Amino acid sequence: MSDTLNKTRKGGEFLIKEIPANEIFSLEELNEEQKMLRDSAKEFIDREVVPQKERFEKKDYAFTEETMRKLGDMGMLGIAVPEEYGGLGMGFVTTMLACDYISGVTGSLATAYGAHTGIGTLPIVLYGTEEQKKKYLPDLATGTKFGAYCLTEPDAGSDANSGKTRAKLSEDGKHYIINGQKMWISNAGFADTFTLFAKIDDDKNITGFVINRSELENPESLTFGEEEHKLGIRASSTRQVFFNDMKIPVENLLGERNNGFKIALNALNVGRIKLAAACLDAQRRITNHSLQYANERKQFGVSISTFGAIRKKLAEMATGVFVSESGSYRAAKDIQDKIDELVAGGLDHQAAELKGVEEFAVECSILKVFVSDLAQHTADEGIQVYGGMGFSEETPMEAAWRDSRISRIYEGTNEINRLLAVGMLIKRAMKGELDLLSPAMAISKELMGIPSFDVPDYSEFMSEEKAIIANLKKVFLMVSGAALQKYMMDIEKQQHLLLNASEILNQIYMAESTILRTEKHFAPDSVEAAMAQLNLYKAVEKIIVAAKEGIVSFAEGDEQRMMLSGLRRFTKYTNHPNVVALTEKVAAHYIDKGSY
Repeated sequence: MSDTLNKTRKGGEFLIKEIPANEIFSLEELNEEQKMLRDSAKEFIDREVVPQKERFEKKDYAFTEETMRKLGDMGMLGIAVPEEYGGLGMGFVTTMLACDYISGVTGSLATAYGAHTGIGTLPIVLYGTEEQKKKYLPDLATGTKFGAYCLTEPDAGSDANSGKTRAKLSEDGKHYIINGQKMWISNAGFADTFTLFAKIDDDKNITGFVINRSELENPESLTFGEEEHKLGIRASSTRQVFFNDMKIPVENLLGERNNGFKIALNALNVGRIKLAAACLDAQRRITNHSLQYANERKQFGVSISTFGAIRKKLAEMATGVFVSESGSYRAAKDIQDKIDELVAGGLDHQAAELKGVEEFAVECSILKVFVSDLAQHTADEGIQVYGGMGFSEETPMEAAWRDSRISRIYEGTNEINRLLAVGMLIKRAMKGELDLLSPAMAISKELMGIPSFDVPDYSEFMSEEKAIIANLKKVFLMVSGAALQKYMMDIEKQQHLLLNASEILNQIYMAESTILRTEKHFAPDSVEAAMAQLNLYKAVEKIIVAAKEGIVSFAEGDEQRMMLSGLRRFTKYTNHPNVVALTEKVAAHYIDKGSY
C-alpha cells in the first residue's frame, strides 16, 4: 500500500467507502519470515502438544506451565515485545500468526498463551515507564516469568470500573496498600508478574499497578483461591486472587492515576482481535478431523462423506474457516499499517500501537464476536458429523466444543462487544471522525426516487458480489440512520435494535473481506470463489432477518413501508446463486483433498 492510501484508512470506514481488493491483506501474502514462524509454531504444536492432549484434559497445570516455558525458549512469548526489552519486536500480523497457530489444539494452552502475551504483557509494553519495561519485559518475553492480569471482581465483570479493590498511600508515601479480591484470573497459579487494577482512595476511575509476586515484602499479602473447575480450558490455571494489605512501591503505578480503565480497554481491544486469531486453527483442526472421520466412517456400505447432509456441514465448516481468516488478517494488517504510519510520522512505537489498535476497535469487536461464535458452531457441527462418537471423550470433538465455549465470554461477552461495535461507530460519527450522516441522507433520497430497471453488467469477476456488498452497507446506514434520528442520545437504551444493527455490521465486514481476498488471489472457477459466494448468500439472508426485525420495531406507516421496500431492493440479486451447487463444489473439493 502507498503512504497516501495508509493515511486515508480509518477504522469503520469500510461502511462508507468502496475498498479495492489490492488494498486488503490476506494469508496468501505472508513473507518468508512469517511463513517460517507459522511452520515452526505448527511443528511445535504437532510434536509437543497433540500427543499430550489428554494431559490438558486431566487438569495437568504443571504441563501447561512446562509447555509455556518451551514456547518461551523458542521466542514465541516475546514476538510483540520490542527488541530492546528482550523480545523479537515483530509486527502486528506476525503476532496474530503466532497466536493463530499456537492456539488450535487445546483451549488450555491457548488461554495461557493469550493471557500471558496479551493482557499479561501488553499493558507494560504500552503504558510502562522505561524503568518498568526494563524490569519486567525481558523475563516475560523469555518465559522466565509469566504474566497475569487482575481486572474482574465478583461484582464487577463487564462494568470493570465498579470494582471494590482499593489502594491507599502509606503514611511514609512510599507504597500503595492494596486490599481486595479478583476472580477468573488466568495463569494465577504459576504467574509471577501481576498487572492489577484498584481505585486509589475514592477516585472515580481505577488505576493500574504492576508487581512481581517474588519481590513482595510479605508473601502472605498475595493469596490465591483453589483452581476453578471449569467446563473447558481445564488445564488453564484459573484462580481467585486476594490482596491483603499488599504493599506496592509507588513507582509501580502503571500509566497515570485514574487511567486504569483506559489501560484495561486498550488491552482488551488487542485481546479481542487476538482472540479471533486464537479461534482460527481450532476451526481448521475441527474441520480436518471432521473431513477425515467422514471419509473413513462407513454406513450402509459407503463413507458418510457421500451423504448430502454431511457434505453440507463439511462445506459450511470449510467456508467458515476461509471467512474467519479473511476478516482477521485484513484487520491485522490495517492495524499494522496504521502503527507504521504513525511511527513514520514521529510517534514512538508505544503510542503508535495504542492509537493503531484504538483506531480499529470497531473491527476488533466485530472479529471477536463473529469468529468466536463461528468457532463454537464449527465444534458443534463437528460433534454432529461424528454422531454418537462425537460425544465421547475418546474423540477430539467434545473437548473442542467445551474449549470453544469460553471464547464467547472472555475479552468482553459477545453481547457487550456487539453493543460496543455499533456504539463506537455512532460516537465516531458524532465526533466528526467518520461521516455516516451524508451517506445515510443520500440513501433516504434514493428511497424516495424511482429505482433503475437497467440490467447491470456483471461480467467482471466478483462485480455482482461487490455491488451487493455496497447495497448491504446501504441497509446498515438506512436502518441505523433512521433509528438514530428517532432515538438520538437514547439509542444506547435500545439494545435489541443495536444487536440487530451489529449483526448487519458483522456480516458486511466479514463478507466483504472474503470477497476482496478472493478477487485478489483466486480464479472465478476456484473453490475459494464458491466459498465467497456461498458466504455472501448466507450473509444476505441473515441481514434481511436482522434489518426487518429492526425496522418493524421502531418505524410505522409509510416510513416502515418505504424502508421494507428499500430492504428488498438492497438485498436483491440479479443473478441468483445456486446455493446447492456452490455447497457441493466446496464439499467435493475438501472431501477429495481430505483437509482444509
